[in-house]
Amino acid sequence: MNKQVVVLALATLILAACGSAPQRKVETRSTPAPVEDRTVGAPASSTGGGYLAGDGPGAAAPANLDAIPDAVPKSEPLHRYANRPYTALGKTYTPLTTAGNYKERGIASWYGKKFHGQRTSSGEVYDMYGMTAAHPTLPIPSYARVTNVASKKSVVVRVNDRGPFLHERVMDLSYTAAHKLGILGNGSSEVEVESLAPDTSVKTLVKADAVESKPLEKTEPAASSAPPAASATPAAGSNVYLQLGAFKSQEAAENFMAQMRAKLGDAGKQLSVFLKDGLTRVHLGPYASQNEARSSAEGLKGKLGFKPLVNLR
Repeated sequence: MNKQVVVLALATLILAACGSAPQRKVETRSTPAPVEDRTVGAPASSTGGGYLAGDGPGAAAPANLDAIPDAVPKSEPLHRYANRPYTALGKTYTPLTTAGNYKERGIASWYGKKFHGQRTSSGEVYDMYGMTAAHPTLPIPSYARVTNVASKKSVVVRVNDRGPFLHERVMDLSYTAAHKLGILGNGSSEVEVESLAPDTSVKTLVKADAVESKPLEKTEPAASSAPPAASATPAAGSNVYLQLGAFKSQEAAENFMAQMRAKLGDAGKQLSVFLKDGLTRVHLGPYASQNEARSSAEGLKGKLGFKPLVNLR
């Protein structure tokens, strides 16, 4: 009888210990893949905008989020660990290893202060005021153009994180990217995500048939108050131009060119359209040399709000 009592007591102790053992948290931001639902949209905060409890806008957001420049595609080595196949919430993902051949449409959400300052899957610190995003399979790091299907607004973000994994979301945007796309209030919106190659040209960066779309570049102070345009007496036969935009339709290109003429003043007289690869391109020039064109592009950033790209006809 005493032996049975001892056995029962031991069994009771074992069960109690199992019940009190700490459970594995799925809330993690570590490489290779965070396993958490960051999806915003509910519940809503009293400050406006839908997001998860504890998440949302920060207390000291920059004064002008619209002035924060988009990410600029460039060649970067892939992260050693963040691009390996991984499993999240029972589903296996195989990240892509090449950028530029991927396009999808779906619902994007955003994540804010709850993750601000935490490590992303790339090991970098998440900055909710940067132009970044999380995606389940796009290469890390890589770049993508995200377009709000309803408003046609577009931004370029740098993918440096994994997720989302619930509710069939296709991308989690930084707070600033969501603001610039106009989806903070709703918490989520239908978007088109297009992966961009490191050597992305204007053809890829410009949203076809959208006059407001143009090459996206970091905005810096203008080199001078009167940025140089093309040479007053360009070299005969020069094929060096600055490309300001590329469009699928002639009408969109002409509307865009009219806007550029208004901004450029007299220099706008040297604008022209050039048809190549099925796109109508808006060019400024010609320039005597590529160096002269690059110098002019630097000076034009402040006036146009973006940096034109050197293009050879």
